Amino acid sequence: MKTNQFKSQTILLLVLALFLLGARSNAQQKTEEKPNFLVIVADDMGFSDMGAFGGEISTPNLDKMAEEGTRYTNYYVAPTCSPTRSMLMTGIDNHLVGLGNMYEYPAPNQLNEKGYEGYLTNDVPTVAEILKENGYHTYMAGKWHLGKDKEHIPAAQGFERSFSMLSGSGSYFSFNGPDEDATPNHFVEGETYLNELPKNYYATTTFTNKIISYIDDNKEDGKPFFAYLAHQAPHDPLMAPDKYLRKYKGFFDKGWDVLRDDRLENMVKMGILSEKTEMGERLWYVPGFDKLKPASQVVTARKMEVYAAVLDYMDMEIGRLMDYLEKNDLKKNTYIVFFSDNGPDVNDKASTYKKYPATAAANWMAKTYIHGFQNWGRAESFTAYGPSWAQVSTAPFYGFKYTTYDGGIRSPLIVISPNQKNKGSINTEAILHVKDIAPTFLELAGVSQSDINTSIKMQGKSWADMLHQSVKSPRTENDYLGTELWNAKSIRKGDWKIVNVPTPIGTGEWQLFNVKNDPGERFDLALENPEKLSELKADWDEYKMENNVIIPNRTTYDGMEDKLPPRPPVYAPDFGRGSELIEDINTKQ
Repeated sequence: MKTNQFKSQTILLLVLALFLLGARSNAQQKTEEKPNFLVIVADDMGFSDMGAFGGEISTPNLDKMAEEGTRYTNYYVAPTCSPTRSMLMTGIDNHLVGLGNMYEYPAPNQLNEKGYEGYLTNDVPTVAEILKENGYHTYMAGKWHLGKDKEHIPAAQGFERSFSMLSGSGSYFSFNGPDEDATPNHFVEGETYLNELPKNYYATTTFTNKIISYIDDNKEDGKPFFAYLAHQAPHDPLMAPDKYLRKYKGFFDKGWDVLRDDRLENMVKMGILSEKTEMGERLWYVPGFDKLKPASQVVTARKMEVYAAVLDYMDMEIGRLMDYLEKNDLKKNTYIVFFSDNGPDVNDKASTYKKYPATAAANWMAKTYIHGFQNWGRAESFTAYGPSWAQVSTAPFYGFKYTTYDGGIRSPLIVISPNQKNKGSINTEAILHVKDIAPTFLELAGVSQSDINTSIKMQGKSWADMLHQSVKSPRTENDYLGTELWNAKSIRKGDWKIVNVPTPIGTGEWQLFNVKNDPGERFDLALENPEKLSELKADWDEYKMENNVIIPNRTTYDGMEDKLPPRPPVYAPDFGRGSELIEDINTKQ
């Protein structure tokens, strides 16, 4: 009797021990659970376009993300697409990993030079490769722009599953590319180059479908994921489903001058900018909206309506992805990062080609895309909103894509952390860079950089302590950020920044700004602060040397002065200038 009782007690103790051991194991596994990472990148979206950064365009899903996470107001990228993406993937300056210049525009003296290959080289591992080797699923959908050969596509750069457009831009509905050389456009899924696109292909929807399907296929296996959704929107040619094209009719009829001021006022109310902020200089060759005839106002406003529709649709699809993560209990353990790869584009290819009807490029544009006001925004139209509306997107900054003024390289950034405590906060102190994302993810995933076999160490600063709220910024006042593309240069260090952009967009000389007090880069303080100017120029020399910066002997700025009216020597917003001024002079003569 006692023996049976003893056996029963022994069995009970064993069961209890196994239960406690299992509970302890599950608790330990839960504690050690690695986070997921999701990066969403918009293409050519301006700093103030979304509602959460002061814009009037409907972006409820991005605004919700901002309320769930933190907005950062001093986040820097490269002046154009592929250099930014190369740094996102590696945590290393673009001049060292193959994108010292874009493959589309190499200068003669940069050809065949190390770091200027025009594709993401295999010299260093990507963050996708590193995370994959450390137990992560890795997914990518969207615009790649980092190489078209088989050894340079996403599948060769660490992405387990991928669907991507390899070129820098193109149709949202078909294989039509940005130029004759890139048509048909190149698409790959995994290692397979595609001869046909998915049924009912529309870039923004298809990219979202793909990233959701990749995550969904493996959601039950317990492995964390790194997902990269690289939207094409709102890069030109601007195209949206027809029902969205009617949404913003008449929405922008008050014009670019009023809208810029409205956005600045909104940003000040939100706490994104100081109430002392002055608007950056309006582009001198853009006339005042009130100077246009009523018919011209309606026509040009239509371009902004189309741009808004493209951005609005992207927001809707981002919301669908967020809903999927929420419903599948994946969002709570996921770090989510959203930003734009560079500032807004001022180019309008279709309008430019009209001036050169005899060229091959113009002929290609005429036969490949549909033109005319009534077709703007529809499938296979080539619509771009041009400099007048781009300066609205970049408000309150001066400059735009291609330049190193803040309008070209300062991007809106939203980050959501798991179990975020300071929801809806705005960080105006941290100075951040796209190079920081890769080392941040590695630290959060528990991956030591010292264990990575690479010839070049990551240069970015981890945000882990900042995201855990133990510091306000990963950088000190002595750390600087350097940028160069097409001989447009800059150094940001603390509250100060030096900029040197070729004429006529810049002065062709080093300018010095206190961007904390003057984010619009209105007041050049170089003459008043020669010591600070010298300090930052020395930083530039160091940056140039350490990152193999080869100043190009040909740039896209060449000949620009011949195509634009003279830039007035003094900025005076109430004084007639630019094209208006030249027209008046010509009339009098």
